[in-house]
Amino acid sequence: MAGGVTGGSAEGWSKRFEEGLHPVIERFNASISFDITLLQEDLDGSIAHARMLGECGVISLEEAAQLEGGLEKIRSEAAAGEFQPGLVDEDVHFAVERRLIALLGPVGKKLHTGRSRNDQVGTDLRLWLRRRLDDLDCELERFQHALLAQAESHRQTLIPGYTHLQRAQPLCLAHHLLAYIEMIQRDRDRLKDVRGRVNISPLGAAALAGTSVPIDRQNTAAALGFECIYANSLDAVSDRDFAVEYTAAASLVMVHLSRLAEEVIFWASEEFAFVRLSDRCATGSSLMPQKKNPDVPELVRGKCGRVFGHLQGLLTMIKGLPLAYNKDFQEDKEALFDTVRTTKDCVEAMSILMEQGLEFCSERLAAAVESDFSNATDVADYLVAKGVPFREAYQLVGAVVKRCLDEGILLCDLSLEQWQEFHSAIAEDLHEALAPKRVVAVRISEGGTGFDRVEEQLRHWRSRLDSGLS
Repeated sequence: MAGGVTGGSAEGWSKRFEEGLHPVIERFNASISFDITLLQEDLDGSIAHARMLGECGVISLEEAAQLEGGLEKIRSEAAAGEFQPGLVDEDVHFAVERRLIALLGPVGKKLHTGRSRNDQVGTDLRLWLRRRLDDLDCELERFQHALLAQAESHRQTLIPGYTHLQRAQPLCLAHHLLAYIEMIQRDRDRLKDVRGRVNISPLGAAALAGTSVPIDRQNTAAALGFECIYANSLDAVSDRDFAVEYTAAASLVMVHLSRLAEEVIFWASEEFAFVRLSDRCATGSSLMPQKKNPDVPELVRGKCGRVFGHLQGLLTMIKGLPLAYNKDFQEDKEALFDTVRTTKDCVEAMSILMEQGLEFCSERLAAAVESDFSNATDVADYLVAKGVPFREAYQLVGAVVKRCLDEGILLCDLSLEQWQEFHSAIAEDLHEALAPKRVVAVRISEGGTGFDRVEEQLRHWRSRLDSGLS
């Protein structure tokens, strides 16, 4: 079905209207260019509504069957590229209804009995988001698998741990990657919570007050897979908190992706050289032939801004709206659609990056953890084990580090005699305690970076992800 600007026809409205919209206002008012995204959901909701009307005796079962057949015909036309509504249709709801009337005649005019575009669009949007939430969960699980595979490959690999972007303590690389798996799991859990509040049906709330038509809201809710219905018709059509909540949860997904992206960016620099980027996930420079740029993590980091912006936009859009429906709600769709698309794309890109886009440089990482003072805390712990009060040990180690810095050496370069100048309790076993792998291995507290603890977590996550229990 073709459509376009008609000069602002008033045919779709009641006889209260004598003139059509000004062409500029028609364009300004229309949402068909983006809410056509909801076509499949609009058809699903309309079919459920038609069947319910038939079962409740509002229309005949034959009429309900005709409506369902017409709606499925529109679905087929859309699949074949033959259903192409234009500006005259204003929105996806009118586009479907007008095509249905063209196909069925007067019977098509009965579809909208007992409902409004207000509850209709709320239903469509929830159905659409529910499906995308499920898709995003699958992508996040894939990302966890990719992180876990990298972690399992680096059970014994060490990486400098940082606070304030200053060398702090050495870590098992697997432990570092497992931290992101935990973050992503919380993201998945949050999104599952959001899904529960998305999965409530507003259909049957009509414009704002319900309807006098003897409909069965529970019937349509069950048919569409909703867990329950909105208890209050005003609430059903006048809030978009579920869209805000999704966008907030998606923003946290983007935060976690961006943090890892930031790390990959500086890990890939010559100054760090902790990872090598593959040709599959990097580009070069148009001028400098030696360069390989970390495009994927940079784009992920950059796209955070648009998702955060959508969250702020949605909050601002709904904050001052009186009950019930307002045209302002038209602004929810593009923000939500883009948030869903951007978040999913970023998760998928980061999964590919982890699967085939980078390689950790084990030798460089080993050299890095052996060339700093990140084992200083272990000297203090060593002295504490010898009976020295922690604060005294802390001050003593600070003095040792200062001496090493003055002389341009590391803690491991000091002889036993030099160590004993600082404290007589120091013995030959100190040098063993300062070895990076030893420093990591002794961190055996629950949740720590010790290799045994890391193995526990690797087994836990492998079992959890492989069983689909996450």
